[in-house]
Amino acid sequence: MDFPDIHSFNQIYDCIVIGAGIEGSSTAYRSAKLGYKTLLLEQFCLPHSRGSSHGPSRLIRFAHSKMRYAEMMPEMYDVWNRLEEESNTKLFQKTGLLIVGRPSNNVVAERVKVLKAMKTPYEELTHPQGLQRHLPDATFGPDAIGCIDKMALVVRADKCLKCFQDQFVAHGGILHDEEKVLEILPGTLVTVVTNKGKYRAKSVAITAGPWSSKLLNPIGLEPPIKVWRVNVCFFKERSIGTYSKWPVFIDSTDSGFVCGFPSNDYPGYMKMGYHHLWKEVDPDERDYKIHGESQVDIEFLKKYVRRHFPGLEAEPAIVETCMYTCTPTEEIIIDRHPVYSNIVYACGLSGQGFKLAPIVGKMLCEMAYGKQTSYDITPFTLKSLLARSKSKL
Repeated sequence: MDFPDIHSFNQIYDCIVIGAGIEGSSTAYRSAKLGYKTLLLEQFCLPHSRGSSHGPSRLIRFAHSKMRYAEMMPEMYDVWNRLEEESNTKLFQKTGLLIVGRPSNNVVAERVKVLKAMKTPYEELTHPQGLQRHLPDATFGPDAIGCIDKMALVVRADKCLKCFQDQFVAHGGILHDEEKVLEILPGTLVTVVTNKGKYRAKSVAITAGPWSSKLLNPIGLEPPIKVWRVNVCFFKERSIGTYSKWPVFIDSTDSGFVCGFPSNDYPGYMKMGYHHLWKEVDPDERDYKIHGESQVDIEFLKKYVRRHFPGLEAEPAIVETCMYTCTPTEEIIIDRHPVYSNIVYACGLSGQGFKLAPIVGKMLCEMAYGKQTSYDITPFTLKSLLARSKSKL
């Protein structure tokens, strides 16, 4: 292989971050802001929609099922606010979050317990009339109950991603897109081989999202992650503005949950996604149909809209595709290589990753530079995940 940029191999970076999705961009931003010489590598031309970080909106909330995530939220909100101030870009919309459940499951009770512990403003809705007050143009059935997380925000995903990247460069970081990593060679200095050159660094952070296994497996790491394709649907309002002032909602169904956003991403169109574990796909072949299964979530959402949302057209007007990378228990992994401590990684974050990005980036930097992590990393290690997964067998 011919490497035209010989100077790139002669210089030594403090850290190379692989993957410029939200986790990698956050990690690189944090590293550069601390004054470290940092290189951020992205295989696609930026911006792109091939991974998991694109799109107009994501949700930040306190209402988690696990306290370890909720306990990160105060700092998370602070970091997102600082990014908004640094970039002079409006990144948030306060909407609140409505969690919808049924007496037959513990979804609402679990969230209320967490909200109470975090002393976060909330409202418990113990009968359908309470839900109707917040979502007057939807019907969730006579047994529906819920709670409102009043601190929940919608973040402008595309803008957040770009702000991290722009601020990374503003702090002296070096960003290379359209440069695919081909090989990682561990050592006291880690060598990263790409389709355009070779680079050396004192540490490497791997945040490759759906491509994580393709980079981690060759260096002896085999996290149990699977990649699945998700269709995000936008349903047209029959009367424009009907759903524009709603809170975000998460409705726990028997087979998964539906998440819906107010109709502000594309005015007049309400965004919905169906969270369910689908058949595994190769991230490089995500646009191929998988024996008809690529439409399952779309068909589910069409039936869901017909049943619960009379103010929406039941046929999605816009369908956008992204990928989820999940572990069997849907727990995230943040860890270091067991032999080469200067190689750290995060993976399996889909469904959690965007809102956690500021803290994931912070902890990866702390690990890469041999510092004590701000939060206990034990629950997020591969060893802990495998132990929890085994206990559920």
